[in-house]
Amino acid sequence: MKAACISACVVLTTCAATLTADDWPAWRGPHGDGHSSAKTPPLKWSRTENVRWKTPLPGPGNSSPIVWKDRVFLTQALDKGRRRAVLCLNRADGKLLWQRETSYTGKESTHETNPYCSASPVTDGERVVASLGSAGLVCYDFAGKELWRKEVGKLEHIWGNASSPILYSDLVILWCGPGERQFLLAVKKTTGETVWKHDEPGGKSGAAGPKEWLGSWCTPIVARGDDRDELILGVPKKVKGFDPKTGKELWSCGGLGNLVYASPVCSSDGIVMAVSGYYGPALAVRAGGAGDVTDTRRLWHHKQRHPQRIGSPVLIDGHAYLLNESGLAQCFDVKTGEDLWKKERVSSETWSSPVYAAGRLYINIMNGDTLVLSASPKYELLARNKLGERVLSSVAVAGDEIFLRTYEHLWCIGGK
Repeated sequence: MKAACISACVVLTTCAATLTADDWPAWRGPHGDGHSSAKTPPLKWSRTENVRWKTPLPGPGNSSPIVWKDRVFLTQALDKGRRRAVLCLNRADGKLLWQRETSYTGKESTHETNPYCSASPVTDGERVVASLGSAGLVCYDFAGKELWRKEVGKLEHIWGNASSPILYSDLVILWCGPGERQFLLAVKKTTGETVWKHDEPGGKSGAAGPKEWLGSWCTPIVARGDDRDELILGVPKKVKGFDPKTGKELWSCGGLGNLVYASPVCSSDGIVMAVSGYYGPALAVRAGGAGDVTDTRRLWHHKQRHPQRIGSPVLIDGHAYLLNESGLAQCFDVKTGEDLWKKERVSSETWSSPVYAAGRLYINIMNGDTLVLSASPKYELLARNKLGERVLSSVAVAGDEIFLRTYEHLWCIGGK
Protein backbone atom coordinates (compact mmCIF):
# COMPACT_ATOMS: atom_id res chain seq x y z
CA MET A 1 0.00 0.00 0.00
CA LYS A 2 1.27 3.48 -0.83
CA ALA A 3 0.32 6.16 1.70
CA ALA A 4 -0.80 9.25 -0.16
CA CYS A 5 -0.77 12.03 2.40
CA ILE A 6 -0.29 12.74 6.05
CA SER A 7 -3.14 13.07 8.52
CA ALA A 8 -5.80 14.14 6.05
CA CYS A 9 -8.18 12.66 8.59
CA VAL A 10 -7.06 14.62 11.63
CA VAL A 11 -9.64 17.38 12.11
CA LEU A 12 -10.16 17.95 8.37
CA THR A 13 -12.58 15.07 7.85
CA THR A 14 -14.88 16.74 10.34
CA CYS A 15 -14.63 20.37 9.35
CA ALA A 16 -13.16 20.71 5.85
CA ALA A 17 -15.94 23.07 4.78
CA THR A 18 -15.10 25.70 7.39
CA LEU A 19 -11.40 25.27 8.24
CA THR A 20 -9.25 28.14 6.93
CA ALA A 21 -5.67 29.40 7.15
CA ASP A 22 -6.89 31.51 10.07
CA ASP A 23 -7.40 28.37 12.18
CA TRP A 24 -4.98 26.17 14.17
CA PRO A 25 -7.36 23.58 15.63
CA ALA A 26 -4.96 21.07 17.21
CA TRP A 27 -1.43 20.55 18.45
CA ARG A 28 0.79 20.73 15.34
CA GLY A 29 -2.02 22.36 13.38
CA PRO A 30 -4.83 21.34 11.01
CA HIS A 31 -3.11 18.14 9.81
CA GLY A 32 -1.09 17.25 12.91
CA ASP A 33 2.15 17.74 10.94
CA GLY A 34 3.32 21.23 11.96
CA HIS A 35 2.28 22.83 8.64
CA SER A 36 0.45 26.13 8.34
CA SER A 37 -0.96 27.55 5.11
CA ALA A 38 -0.58 31.10 6.44
CA LYS A 39 1.06 33.42 3.91
CA THR A 40 2.11 36.44 5.99
CA PRO A 41 3.12 35.53 9.56
CA PRO A 42 5.64 37.97 11.04
CA LEU A 43 9.35 37.28 10.68
CA LYS A 44 10.58 39.48 13.53
CA TRP A 45 9.26 40.64 16.90
CA SER A 46 10.30 41.56 20.43
CA ARG A 47 8.58 42.35 23.72
CA THR A 48 7.42 45.65 22.19
CA GLU A 49 7.58 45.18 18.41
CA ASN A 50 4.73 43.46 16.53
CA VAL A 51 2.90 42.49 19.73
CA ARG A 52 -0.85 42.71 19.28
CA TRP A 53 -1.56 41.67 22.86
CA LYS A 54 -0.33 39.58 25.75
CA THR A 55 -2.41 38.05 28.52
CA PRO A 56 -1.02 37.01 31.93
CA LEU A 57 -1.44 33.32 32.73
CA PRO A 58 -2.13 31.98 36.24
CA GLY A 59 0.80 29.54 36.16
CA PRO A 60 3.41 27.76 34.03
CA GLY A 61 2.47 25.23 31.37
CA ASN A 62 3.85 23.32 28.40
CA SER A 63 0.70 22.92 26.31
CA SER A 64 0.33 24.92 23.11
CA PRO A 65 -2.66 27.12 22.22
CA ILE A 66 -5.18 26.24 19.51
CA VAL A 67 -7.16 28.77 17.48
CA TRP A 68 -10.56 28.70 15.80
CA LYS A 69 -11.95 31.86 14.17
CA ASP A 70 -12.28 34.39 17.02
CA ARG A 71 -11.41 32.00 19.87
CA VAL A 72 -8.15 30.82 21.41
CA PHE A 73 -8.14 27.76 23.72
CA LEU A 74 -5.51 26.69 26.22
CA THR A 75 -5.16 24.16 29.04
CA GLN A 76 -3.84 25.27 32.41
CA ALA A 77 -3.04 23.58 35.73
CA LEU A 78 -3.73 25.48 38.95
CA ASP A 79 -3.21 24.79 42.64
CA LYS A 80 -0.43 22.23 41.97
CA GLY A 81 -2.65 20.26 39.61
CA ARG A 82 -5.60 19.96 41.98
CA ARG A 83 -7.53 22.20 39.57
CA ARG A 84 -7.21 21.55 35.83
CA ALA A 85 -8.69 24.09 33.48
CA VAL A 86 -9.62 24.84 29.89
CA LEU A 87 -9.39 28.55 29.07
CA CYS A 88 -11.19 30.31 26.21
CA LEU A 89 -9.88 33.73 25.18
CA ASN A 90 -10.98 36.36 22.70
CA ARG A 91 -8.63 36.29 19.72
CA ALA A 92 -8.96 40.03 19.12
CA ASP A 93 -7.64 41.22 22.48
CA GLY A 94 -6.71 38.18 24.61
CA LYS A 95 -9.45 38.75 27.19
CA LEU A 96 -10.65 35.66 29.05
CA LEU A 97 -14.15 34.66 27.87
CA TRP A 98 -14.55 31.63 30.12
CA GLN A 99 -12.60 29.20 32.28
CA ARG A 100 -13.88 25.74 33.17
CA GLU A 101 -12.15 23.64 35.82
CA THR A 102 -11.98 19.97 36.80
CA SER A 103 -10.93 19.02 40.32
CA TYR A 104 -8.47 16.19 40.86
CA THR A 105 -7.57 15.27 44.42
CA GLY A 106 -5.69 12.05 43.71
CA LYS A 107 -1.93 11.70 43.49
CA GLU A 108 -0.40 11.83 40.03
CA SER A 109 3.35 11.94 39.52
CA THR A 110 5.08 14.31 37.12
CA HIS A 111 8.41 16.07 36.69
CA GLU A 112 9.01 19.69 37.66
CA THR A 113 9.67 20.50 33.99
CA ASN A 114 6.34 18.97 32.95
CA PRO A 115 3.47 20.81 34.69
CA TYR A 116 0.08 19.10 34.71
CA CYS A 117 -2.15 19.72 31.67
CA SER A 118 0.72 19.52 29.16
CA ALA A 119 -1.60 18.18 26.46
CA SER A 120 -3.01 20.70 23.98
CA PRO A 121 -6.77 20.70 23.31
CA VAL A 122 -8.41 20.00 19.94
CA THR A 123 -11.50 21.50 18.28
CA ASP A 124 -13.74 20.91 15.26
CA GLY A 125 -15.28 24.38 15.40
CA GLU A 126 -18.27 23.27 17.49
CA ARG A 127 -16.69 21.65 20.53
CA VAL A 128 -13.30 21.66 22.25
CA VAL A 129 -11.86 18.50 23.82
CA ALA A 130 -9.00 18.42 26.33
CA SER A 131 -7.05 15.69 28.07
CA LEU A 132 -6.44 16.48 31.74
CA GLY A 133 -4.29 13.45 32.53
CA SER A 134 -5.73 11.31 35.32
CA ALA A 135 -8.66 13.74 35.53
CA GLY A 136 -9.83 12.37 32.19
CA LEU A 137 -11.12 13.77 28.92
CA VAL A 138 -13.57 16.68 28.95
CA CYS A 139 -15.58 18.29 26.14
CA TYR A 140 -17.15 21.78 26.07
CA ASP A 141 -19.08 23.75 23.50
CA PHE A 142 -17.84 27.20 22.48
CA ALA A 143 -19.95 28.84 25.18
CA GLY A 144 -18.19 26.79 27.87
CA LYS A 145 -21.06 24.36 28.50
CA GLU A 146 -19.83 20.88 29.41
CA LEU A 147 -21.04 18.34 26.87
CA TRP A 148 -19.41 15.21 28.29
CA ARG A 149 -16.47 13.89 30.24
CA LYS A 150 -14.69 10.55 30.07
CA GLU A 151 -12.83 8.86 32.90
CA VAL A 152 -9.58 7.22 31.78
CA GLY A 153 -8.33 6.05 35.18
CA LYS A 154 -5.04 6.95 36.78
CA LEU A 155 -2.13 7.68 34.43
CA GLU A 156 1.03 7.20 36.44
CA HIS A 157 4.63 7.85 35.43
CA ILE A 158 7.43 9.65 37.26
CA TRP A 159 7.61 12.21 34.42
CA GLY A 160 3.87 12.64 33.91
CA ASN A 161 1.99 12.59 30.60
CA ALA A 162 1.62 14.95 27.65
CA SER A 163 -0.04 13.26 24.63
CA SER A 164 -2.71 15.44 23.02
CA PRO A 165 -6.07 14.18 21.71
CA ILE A 166 -6.69 14.14 17.94
CA LEU A 167 -9.88 14.01 15.88
CA TYR A 168 -10.60 11.40 13.23
CA SER A 169 -14.00 11.33 11.55
CA ASP A 170 -16.48 11.25 14.46
CA LEU A 171 -13.88 10.02 16.96
CA VAL A 172 -11.60 11.55 19.57
CA ILE A 173 -8.44 9.42 19.84
CA LEU A 174 -6.02 9.67 22.77
CA TRP A 175 -2.82 7.84 23.71
CA CYS A 176 -3.22 7.22 27.45
CA GLY A 177 0.31 6.70 28.69
CA PRO A 178 3.06 6.21 29.62
CA GLY A 179 3.08 3.90 32.63
CA GLU A 180 2.39 0.37 33.76
CA ARG A 181 -1.10 0.82 32.32
CA GLN A 182 -1.18 2.39 28.85
CA PHE A 183 -3.58 2.22 25.93
CA LEU A 184 -5.04 3.89 22.86
CA LEU A 185 -8.60 5.06 23.38
CA ALA A 186 -11.21 6.18 20.84
CA VAL A 187 -14.50 7.75 21.92
CA LYS A 188 -17.40 9.37 20.06
CA LYS A 189 -16.75 13.08 19.85
CA THR A 190 -20.44 13.84 20.41
CA THR A 191 -20.96 11.76 23.56
CA GLY A 192 -17.62 10.50 24.92
CA GLU A 193 -18.83 6.90 24.57
CA THR A 194 -16.03 4.37 24.09
CA VAL A 195 -15.78 3.02 20.53
CA TRP A 196 -12.58 1.01 20.90
CA LYS A 197 -9.61 0.55 23.22
CA HIS A 198 -6.23 -1.01 22.44
CA ASP A 199 -3.90 -1.98 25.28
CA GLU A 200 -0.13 -1.72 24.89
CA PRO A 201 2.42 -3.45 27.16
CA GLY A 202 3.25 -1.15 30.06
CA GLY A 203 6.52 -0.21 31.66
CA LYS A 204 7.68 0.66 35.15
CA SER A 205 6.29 3.99 36.30
CA GLY A 206 8.94 4.58 38.96
CA ALA A 207 12.04 3.34 37.16
CA ALA A 208 15.25 3.72 39.15
CA GLY A 209 17.82 4.18 36.38
CA PRO A 210 18.36 4.80 32.64
CA LYS A 211 18.26 1.11 31.71
CA GLU A 212 14.75 0.85 33.14
CA TRP A 213 13.34 4.13 31.82
CA LEU A 214 10.50 3.33 29.45
CA GLY A 215 7.59 5.23 27.95
CA SER A 216 5.93 7.12 25.11
CA TRP A 217 4.59 10.68 25.26
CA CYS A 218 3.82 10.60 21.53
CA THR A 219 0.74 12.17 19.97
CA PRO A 220 -0.33 9.88 17.10
CA ILE A 221 -0.89 10.99 13.51
CA VAL A 222 -3.20 9.66 10.81
CA ALA A 223 -1.96 8.96 7.26
CA ARG A 224 -4.27 8.20 4.36
CA GLY A 225 -3.37 5.36 2.03
CA ASP A 226 -4.79 4.19 -1.28
CA ASP A 227 -7.25 1.88 0.41
CA ARG A 228 -7.11 2.60 4.14
CA ASP A 229 -6.25 5.13 6.82
CA GLU A 230 -3.52 4.37 9.33
CA LEU A 231 -3.09 5.71 12.84
CA ILE A 232 0.66 5.85 13.45
CA LEU A 233 2.14 5.88 16.94
CA GLY A 234 5.64 5.62 18.39
CA VAL A 235 5.91 3.32 21.41
CA PRO A 236 8.99 1.96 23.25
CA LYS A 237 11.21 0.11 20.75
CA LYS A 238 8.70 0.32 17.84
CA VAL A 239 6.60 2.47 15.57
CA LYS A 240 3.17 0.98 14.87
CA GLY A 241 0.26 1.40 12.47
CA PHE A 242 -3.37 0.88 13.55
CA ASP A 243 -6.78 0.96 11.94
CA PRO A 244 -8.20 4.22 13.38
CA LYS A 245 -11.76 2.95 12.96
CA THR A 246 -11.26 -0.18 15.10
CA GLY A 247 -7.95 0.11 16.94
CA LYS A 248 -6.67 -3.09 15.32
CA GLU A 249 -2.89 -3.22 15.01
CA LEU A 250 -1.93 -3.43 11.33
CA TRP A 251 1.88 -3.40 11.38
CA SER A 252 4.90 -2.68 13.52
CA CYS A 253 8.52 -1.77 12.82
CA GLY A 254 11.29 -2.28 15.36
CA GLY A 255 14.22 0.04 15.95
CA LEU A 256 13.19 2.82 18.33
CA GLY A 257 14.59 3.24 21.83
CA ASN A 258 12.91 2.87 25.21
CA LEU A 259 11.74 6.49 25.32
CA VAL A 260 9.65 8.20 22.63
CA TYR A 261 8.64 11.85 23.02
CA ALA A 262 8.22 13.01 19.42
CA SER A 263 5.35 12.31 17.03
CA PRO A 264 6.19 10.54 13.77
CA VAL A 265 5.88 12.28 10.40
CA CYS A 266 4.82 10.83 7.05
CA SER A 267 5.86 11.97 3.57
CA SER A 268 3.58 12.33 0.57
CA ASP A 269 4.87 9.02 -0.79
CA GLY A 270 4.23 7.10 2.42
CA ILE A 271 7.56 7.17 4.25
CA VAL A 272 7.16 7.35 8.04
CA MET A 273 10.05 8.80 10.04
CA ALA A 274 10.20 8.32 13.80
CA VAL A 275 12.81 9.35 16.37
CA SER A 276 13.56 8.25 19.94
CA GLY A 277 14.44 10.34 22.96
CA TYR A 278 17.32 9.97 25.41
CA TYR A 279 20.05 9.47 22.79
CA GLY A 280 18.04 6.73 21.10
CA PRO A 281 17.75 5.57 17.47
CA ALA A 282 15.85 7.03 14.52
CA LEU A 283 14.32 5.20 11.55
CA ALA A 284 12.21 5.43 8.43
CA VAL A 285 9.71 2.82 7.26
CA ARG A 286 7.19 2.62 4.44
CA ALA A 287 3.64 2.77 5.73
CA GLY A 288 1.37 -0.15 4.97
CA GLY A 289 2.08 -3.83 5.09
CA ALA A 290 1.04 -6.28 7.76
CA GLY A 291 2.62 -7.73 10.87
CA ASP A 292 6.29 -7.12 11.63
CA VAL A 293 7.66 -5.11 8.70
CA THR A 294 11.10 -4.39 10.20
CA ASP A 295 12.98 -6.49 7.65
CA THR A 296 10.75 -5.78 4.67
CA ARG A 297 9.78 -2.10 4.78
CA ARG A 298 12.32 -0.30 6.98
CA LEU A 299 14.43 2.03 4.80
CA TRP A 300 17.13 3.13 7.23
CA HIS A 301 18.01 2.89 10.90
CA HIS A 302 20.33 5.17 12.87
CA LYS A 303 21.57 3.10 15.80
CA GLN A 304 24.34 5.42 16.96
CA ARG A 305 24.03 7.68 20.01
CA HIS A 306 21.97 10.76 19.20
CA PRO A 307 21.26 13.99 21.09
CA GLN A 308 18.18 14.00 23.30
CA ARG A 309 15.06 14.59 21.19
CA ILE A 310 11.85 15.96 22.68
CA GLY A 311 10.30 18.02 19.86
CA SER A 312 8.77 16.43 16.77
CA PRO A 313 10.17 16.85 13.25
CA VAL A 314 8.42 18.72 10.44
CA LEU A 315 8.63 17.25 6.94
CA ILE A 316 8.85 19.42 3.81
CA ASP A 317 9.58 18.19 0.28
CA GLY A 318 11.29 15.00 1.39
CA HIS A 319 13.34 16.62 4.16
CA ALA A 320 12.66 16.29 7.89
CA TYR A 321 13.73 19.21 10.07
CA LEU A 322 14.13 19.05 13.84
CA LEU A 323 15.93 20.78 16.67
CA ASN A 324 17.33 18.51 19.35
CA GLU A 325 16.96 19.37 23.03
CA SER A 326 20.56 20.59 23.19
CA GLY A 327 20.04 23.07 20.34
CA LEU A 328 21.48 21.03 17.45
CA ALA A 329 19.49 21.53 14.25
CA GLN A 330 19.25 18.70 11.72
CA CYS A 331 17.84 18.28 8.23
CA PHE A 332 17.36 14.66 7.15
CA ASP A 333 16.78 13.29 3.70
CA VAL A 334 13.81 11.14 4.69
CA LYS A 335 14.55 8.48 2.06
CA THR A 336 18.22 7.95 2.95
CA GLY A 337 18.58 9.27 6.52
CA GLU A 338 21.48 11.56 5.52
CA ASP A 339 21.85 14.63 7.77
CA LEU A 340 22.39 17.59 5.44
CA TRP A 341 22.97 20.14 8.22
CA LYS A 342 25.51 18.02 10.14
CA LYS A 343 24.04 18.99 13.54
CA GLU A 344 24.24 22.77 13.18
CA ARG A 345 24.28 24.31 16.69
CA VAL A 346 21.82 27.18 16.75
CA SER A 347 20.50 27.55 20.28
CA SER A 348 20.37 26.46 23.88
CA GLU A 349 17.84 23.93 25.23
CA THR A 350 14.45 23.41 23.59
CA TRP A 351 11.49 21.05 23.91
CA SER A 352 9.49 22.68 21.13
CA SER A 353 8.49 21.29 17.74
CA PRO A 354 9.14 23.37 14.60
CA VAL A 355 6.21 24.84 12.69
CA TYR A 356 6.37 25.46 8.94
CA ALA A 357 4.78 28.59 7.49
CA ALA A 358 5.56 30.83 4.49
CA GLY A 359 8.74 28.93 3.65
CA ARG A 360 10.09 29.27 7.19
CA LEU A 361 10.53 27.16 10.31
CA TYR A 362 9.45 28.70 13.64
CA ILE A 363 10.71 27.08 16.84
CA ASN A 364 10.75 28.19 20.48
CA ILE A 365 13.77 27.98 22.77
CA MET A 366 13.48 27.53 26.55
CA ASN A 367 15.07 30.94 27.23
CA GLY A 368 12.21 32.71 25.44
CA ASP A 369 13.74 33.10 21.98
CA THR A 370 11.91 32.01 18.85
CA LEU A 371 14.20 31.04 16.01
CA VAL A 372 13.12 31.46 12.40
CA LEU A 373 15.03 29.24 9.97
CA SER A 374 14.82 28.84 6.22
CA ALA A 375 12.97 25.63 5.34
CA SER A 376 15.72 24.56 2.99
CA PRO A 377 18.41 21.87 2.87
CA LYS A 378 20.86 24.80 2.95
CA TYR A 379 21.00 26.01 6.56
CA GLU A 380 20.08 29.67 7.12
CA LEU A 381 19.03 31.46 10.31
CA LEU A 382 16.60 34.24 9.35
CA ALA A 383 15.73 35.76 12.73
CA ARG A 384 16.07 35.35 16.47
CA ASN A 385 13.16 36.91 18.36
CA LYS A 386 13.46 37.45 22.11
CA LEU A 387 10.67 37.58 24.68
CA GLY A 388 12.76 36.73 27.74
CA GLU A 389 10.22 34.36 29.31
CA ARG A 390 10.66 30.61 29.78
CA VAL A 391 8.83 28.62 27.10
CA LEU A 392 8.54 24.86 26.45
CA SER A 393 5.48 24.94 24.17
CA SER A 394 5.32 25.21 20.38
CA VAL A 395 3.96 28.13 18.37
CA ALA A 396 0.52 28.18 16.77
CA VAL A 397 0.34 30.00 13.43
CA ALA A 398 -3.09 31.20 12.33
CA GLY A 399 -3.43 33.65 9.46
CA ASP A 400 -0.97 36.49 9.93
CA GLU A 401 -0.69 35.87 13.68
CA ILE A 402 1.58 33.74 15.86
CA PHE A 403 0.29 32.61 19.26
CA LEU A 404 3.00 31.82 21.76
CA ARG A 405 2.56 30.46 25.27
CA THR A 406 5.31 31.19 27.81
CA TYR A 407 5.35 30.40 31.51
CA GLU A 408 4.04 33.91 32.19
CA HIS A 409 1.85 35.03 29.27
CA LEU A 410 -0.03 34.08 26.17
CA TRP A 411 1.30 36.33 23.39
CA CYS A 412 -0.31 37.25 20.08
CA ILE A 413 2.35 38.34 17.59
CA GLY A 414 1.40 40.04 14.35
CA GLY A 415 2.46 42.75 11.93
CA LYS A 416 0.98 46.22 12.17
